[in-house]
Amino acid sequence: MPDNAATRPETDLHRIVIVGGGAGGLELATRLGNTLGKKGLAHVTLIEKARSHFWKPHLHEIAAGSIDLHVHATDYLAQSHWHGFRYRLGEMVGLDRDKRLVHVAPVLDDEGEPVTPPYTRAYDTLVMAVGSHTNDFGTPGVAEHAIALETPEHAQRFHRRLVNACLRAHMQDAPLSPRQLDVAIIGAGATGVELAAELHKATRTLVSYSLDRIDPDKDIRIHLIESGPRILPALPDRIAASATALLRGLGVRVRTDSRVTTVRQEGVELAGGELVEAELVVWAAGIKAPEFLQDLGGLESNRLNQLVVRATLQCTRDDDVFALGDCSAAPWLGREGDAPPRAQAAHQQASHLATQLRRRLRGQPLEPWKYRDFGSLVSLGDYSTVGNLMGSLVGGNLWVEGLFARAMYLSLYKMHEVALHGWWKTVLGSASRLLTRRTEPRVKLH
Repeated sequence: MPDNAATRPETDLHRIVIVGGGAGGLELATRLGNTLGKKGLAHVTLIEKARSHFWKPHLHEIAAGSIDLHVHATDYLAQSHWHGFRYRLGEMVGLDRDKRLVHVAPVLDDEGEPVTPPYTRAYDTLVMAVGSHTNDFGTPGVAEHAIALETPEHAQRFHRRLVNACLRAHMQDAPLSPRQLDVAIIGAGATGVELAAELHKATRTLVSYSLDRIDPDKDIRIHLIESGPRILPALPDRIAASATALLRGLGVRVRTDSRVTTVRQEGVELAGGELVEAELVVWAAGIKAPEFLQDLGGLESNRLNQLVVRATLQCTRDDDVFALGDCSAAPWLGREGDAPPRAQAAHQQASHLATQLRRRLRGQPLEPWKYRDFGSLVSLGDYSTVGNLMGSLVGGNLWVEGLFARAMYLSLYKMHEVALHGWWKTVLGSASRLLTRRTEPRVKLH
């Protein structure tokens, strides 16, 4: 990337370091790069261990094969070049708050050869946006026998195993065993519910490509297992009831009040001793922030490893360190408790901080962030979308379903794309993908 601030040494500029290039981190880096980096008002750096970005709420579609990762991924190096910030490859492993240094581990390639050495990065303002990952609650067998949809690589791995299982079943001489094509999804939050619906459609599409020895209605069973009394526990009862009815209508075996005690090679064992047999197991129950945040330079964290922040999104023990997204515990002003770990919260926090960090550079006081709940939407693939819209958007609480809800759900992703690429590139990219999709299989076959 051309150094647009080359007229002044880097040390003379305010150094903003953002760690984590998820939805919130990349949006913030892009906004600050456009407004500060390109104008030589600050030096903006994004540190991220991955090479490309993918919107996490769509990982279930990669797992099902409904979308192609490479069509929707954003390359960090190219994004930084176009939008006035620096991208540095690596994973943060430590923080020296006294010297204001971020410690980054070395990066190794697939053969174990070094790509980048260990290094430190100085900051004046640090923003932690490292997201979250799945919480297995210490359940035995999860790491060995289940796949968690935390990264695009995890989702691709699940999809390859799904396709291989179908190809194996089609080509074998022996009859299919009872569990051979069964899938167990542990956790019936938004990810688990959306994956169940997407898999129902994707497996039938996959089998339709001449895998005629498989009868999807008899041979493929999808189990959705939830420890609580209903699915979608964080969403209103009406959304949960509607989603449950639709999933059961599709043949998905919805189990509630069913706590998983062990994940085995042959399936999952429930608290009552019952074994739910399955060839593939997906763990989608619960989230927590990365472990290294527990003791990061003495910053305050909670039991989910999230950094505790004030209403300004500054950490409680350091005004120079901010946190946003799933790795932060931010107060929900006007209500008890913290703002929920949702994509819309990370988007709002990134927009808020993009403005507030410019105020910080001018020496102005920071304004508090207030979460605006616009409701919840759950996509059930091509079958339906259900949810509710709230707040100033509709002047109350509006129940939505069907095509209108689907359009609103898609708009959440389009808002993210606009924040990264602008209106014109988003419109042209969407049109291009729509045209290309008509000439390709409806599900990824490899």
